[in-house]
Amino acid sequence: MNKKDLDYFQQMLQDELDALLAKAGIAVVELIGAVYTNEADPLDRATEEESRNNQLRIRGRESRLIGKIKKSLQAIDEGTYGICEDCEEPIAIARLMARPVTSYCIDCKTKQEAFERVIGS
Repeated sequence: MNKKDLDYFQQMLQDELDALLAKAGIAVVELIGAVYTNEADPLDRATEEESRNNQLRIRGRESRLIGKIKKSLQAIDEGTYGICEDCEEPIAIARLMARPVTSYCIDCKTKQEAFERVIGS
């Protein structure tokens, strides 16, 4: 991968990280504010609790994505970004465009998912 491509992915990943961190800060304030609401109606309380649980699930997914983005940015710094962790071959640019935080080429990821399906069965 050339320097121009690396710079592109680094900027894309950094922008996504900044957006997720800003979103997380807002979500924390919203969730703290939601804790102090006390709905009198049981149905309203249940709806509020379900909404809060959905928000927490979304924030959990975003938290995992933040970790993957940080790992990808570290790989760029170390010079290993775009190299498959399994076969150590370059990951196709098209795959990185579709999934910039990937650390596996499409062949290795396909094999990994097939293995997980067999084990999970």
